[in-house]
Amino acid sequence: MRTIAIATVLLASAAAVSAQTARPTAPQPSGAISSAVNDAQRSAANRQRDQYRHPAETLAFFGVKPTDTIVEFSPGGGWYTEILAPMTKGKGRYVALVNQRGVDSAQKMLTAKQAWFGPATVATIDPATGTSTVPAGSADVVLTFRNVHNLLMNDDPAVAARTFKAFFTMLKPGGVLGITDHRLPETMDTALEKKSGYIKRSTVVQLAEEAGFKLAGESEINANPKDTHDHPNGVWTLPPTLALKDVDRAKYAGIGESDRFTLKFVKPR
Repeated sequence: MRTIAIATVLLASAAAVSAQTARPTAPQPSGAISSAVNDAQRSAANRQRDQYRHPAETLAFFGVKPTDTIVEFSPGGGWYTEILAPMTKGKGRYVALVNQRGVDSAQKMLTAKQAWFGPATVATIDPATGTSTVPAGSADVVLTFRNVHNLLMNDDPAVAARTFKAFFTMLKPGGVLGITDHRLPETMDTALEKKSGYIKRSTVVQLAEEAGFKLAGESEINANPKDTHDHPNGVWTLPPTLALKDVDRAKYAGIGESDRFTLKFVKPR
C-alpha cells in the first residue's frame, strides 16, 4: 500500500509540473477574424497562401479586434489589407502606413476596393526622421508582416530604430505591435541580415525594447521546420518568389514559404 501511495504522489507531482510547463493554448480566432479570412472576395491567389501565413491564428494571437484602429506598416500588394480593412469597416479603422514613394500605389489599392474595404486611409512615415502622419497615441494595433528585414537592409543603419520609435509613438498606452518575419537562427552569422531576407528574433526584440516596448508573447504559428535558412538567393529562393525559377523548383516548392517568428509587443501603460 505504501508503494502505491508513493507512486500516486509522484504521479500527482508530475502532473502538476506538466500543467505548469505546458504551452498555453493558442487563442481561437474571433468570429470577426474568421469571417474576414473566409471572405469570398479575397483573391484566390491570396487565399492559397493561408496555409503558410495562418492569418486567422496570427491575428488572434495579436488580439486584433474589429473595433481597433489598425495601422499596417508597408502593406505592399495588400495581402493582409484584404482581411484587415473589411474587418474594421464600420467599426474601427484601417490605416496603410507607407513612405512617401508608396503613397500613390497604396492609395490606388484602397480606392480600387473601396466598396469592400470602406473608408481605409493612407498615412506616411519618413524613414530619414521617423516622423509620421499617424497622430501620436491614436492606434490600438500596429502590424507589419515580413518587413523588418527590409528596414535592416537599408543603407542607413538607423532606419529600423527610427521606425520602431515611430510605432511606439503612434500607439496608445497598452497598444500592440505585432511582427512576423523570416527567421535567421541565432547560431548563424548576423551579417546575413543585410542580404538574405532572414533576421534574428533577438535583433527584433532589441529594436522593440530599445524603442520602449515590452515583449508580451511569441508564437510558432508561422514556423516552418523544413526551411534550412541557407538558400542561394536567400528567402527569395522559396515560394512565392522562387528566384531560381526552374532550378530545383520542386525542392523549394516542397519546402514551402519561409520559417517565420511571430512576436507580440506591448506599449506599457
